[in-house]
Amino acid sequence: MKRRKYQKKNYLKRTIIGFILALIIWILGIYLYITYQNIEISDANYETEKLKSTESVQTVENVKENSTKIADIIEQTTESVVGISKLKNVGGSIFSSSDEEELGLGTGIIVSKNGYILSNAHVTGEKYSRCYITLENGKNYSGTVVWSDSQLDLSITKIEANDLKEIPLGDSEKIRVGETVYAIGNPIGFEFRRTVTSGIISAKNRSIKIEENGKESYMSDLLQTDATINPGNSGGPLINPDGEVIGINTVKISTAEGIGFAIPINVVKNVIESYKQTGKFEQATLGVFAYDKEVLKYLDSRLNFEEGIYIAQINKESPAEKAGLKVADIILSIDGKTLNTMNDLREYIYSKKPEDTVTLKIQRGKIEKEIKVTLGKRD
Repeated sequence: MKRRKYQKKNYLKRTIIGFILALIIWILGIYLYITYQNIEISDANYETEKLKSTESVQTVENVKENSTKIADIIEQTTESVVGISKLKNVGGSIFSSSDEEELGLGTGIIVSKNGYILSNAHVTGEKYSRCYITLENGKNYSGTVVWSDSQLDLSITKIEANDLKEIPLGDSEKIRVGETVYAIGNPIGFEFRRTVTSGIISAKNRSIKIEENGKESYMSDLLQTDATINPGNSGGPLINPDGEVIGINTVKISTAEGIGFAIPINVVKNVIESYKQTGKFEQATLGVFAYDKEVLKYLDSRLNFEEGIYIAQINKESPAEKAGLKVADIILSIDGKTLNTMNDLREYIYSKKPEDTVTLKIQRGKIEKEIKVTLGKRD
């Protein structure tokens, strides 16, 4: 009897323990299941995936917005781009034959509302030359070159017109290698007027040798770009994505693709501003022509200097000659402004007036000295 009671008691005990264990396992199973389900559909993971998708869509939208914005800017900019010809009758087609002299088609930009046009000197000709300007709306004007610098290859032409759309000027000092730029011009002829090409700034402060009519000359401090530039692009703008002019297209390497050059806009800003404000520009002159170290290596590899510009020519009876400057002097600075290119000197001189006095710091051999020069007037 006792044995039965003992067995019954053990059976009950084992049943209770088994039930408790089963209950624990059941609860644990439910907990693990719920936890597993939460891991699979975690809000954090879902949101992360959604965020990635949103970013991707936003990027595409930004690309579209930027593309539309740039197209709008270029469309507005082309309204300030003009065609320039040395002949009044430019003919019906660029493919038609003609006994007349070469048309000499080129490009220019409107830099003032009252009719000042910036272009290349080799497009418009020298001061007092006549040329013909065609606006974006098709109107034609006869223009007179009021300022020209053949060494810099820039000119300003005046037409009798008002309420023109002037193009905004940027800061060519701030442009960086690798930044996107756009060239606008009239390649080949007016049939392809206002053609837009794009590229990047490939290099800054380039110096190149120009061989023309059996003569050699050098251009320095140029912006190099791979934006396509053709003959009719000369005088046209090189603009940044904000539609600001940072250079004037001037020349390309004919034996290679994607190597074109533009003159930095900063060098001529003072000239433009003077014409806009006063209708004239009294050009001061020092009377020297100098090369930077990049150009000088083409001329004489034995000459070596770290900074400044090397005086290669001094005009007779010029302010420089009267002040005692000599060929082979190196101009280190002007009024404390460091000089590294001839354009640096031009830009500063363009900001002065005839009869202003400037202080040059020069190096002559191993000696450094300061020389004061009273600037003259260039006709």
